[in-house]
Amino acid sequence: MVPSRRSPTPQTRLRGVVLAGGLGRRLGPLTAITNKHLLPVWDRPMIFYPLRSLIEAGIDEVMIVTGGQNPGDFMRLLGDGKQFGFKRLYYSYQRGQGGIADALKLAEDFAAGEPVCVVLGDNIFKSSLRPQIARYESQGGGARILLKKVHHPERFGVGRFARGELTEIVEKPKRPPSPYAVIGVYFYDSRVFDIIRTLKPSARGELEIADVTNHYLRAGELTHGILTGWWSDAGTVESLHHSAEQAAKTWFRRGAKETFWEPFDRWVQKQVDAGLHPVKTRRRLT
Repeated sequence: MVPSRRSPTPQTRLRGVVLAGGLGRRLGPLTAITNKHLLPVWDRPMIFYPLRSLIEAGIDEVMIVTGGQNPGDFMRLLGDGKQFGFKRLYYSYQRGQGGIADALKLAEDFAAGEPVCVVLGDNIFKSSLRPQIARYESQGGGARILLKKVHHPERFGVGRFARGELTEIVEKPKRPPSPYAVIGVYFYDSRVFDIIRTLKPSARGELEIADVTNHYLRAGELTHGILTGWWSDAGTVESLHHSAEQAAKTWFRRGAKETFWEPFDRWVQKQVDAGLHPVKTRRRLT
């Protein structure tokens, strides 16, 4: 259940990082003129969903890493984040398309030695991150990832298992070793930035986040959980529409039992009211 406005969420020392770069080619032509994380999912921009997941879980300091031609649009939309309940939002710019790990390394100064919760900007899910944060913090370091059983795991990083134990993360395999995809939520301690510095670009020319996770796995410092409830990465036209439908049923349609997050809802209503009742300006006489 989402906490009520009278029940503030306990804060965590984790800092949040939302990765909102990329070209979004699978969503073309919609992304020909804007960043995909600014596309609508039901009645609000996609970027609101990962931000909502973080603030609901008590993470109130967040860096947004973006790129391309639209970084200013994020700042115009979100500002410093205080209107949504954040202590502050920070921004960084990724030049080129170097992969998820390449984008994450830009958050090193922001993390300031603290562990981070990294969320990909197109990840939309129902479940609260609070239980996962509690489990991660109780392990005292290392890394934690979340898995979800999906119909098309070849689109994602996929877990390989032996005798019930996770042994490897394979990035976008043609023949997935299991149906369990790595969703775009990662918990890493501050050593993640040292690990990224050791990486070499993959055949795709990117620094792969799977290589980061496998480093922790080989060291015996990785845990994983299975995400409950629905999840979508909103990375294709089909999944974008699916995300909107699921979001509507969960938070926005009449009879929905959960609220999204009150400051975000208030912001949306303010935009609706402004459209229904535009401010009239008097005509100046000359």
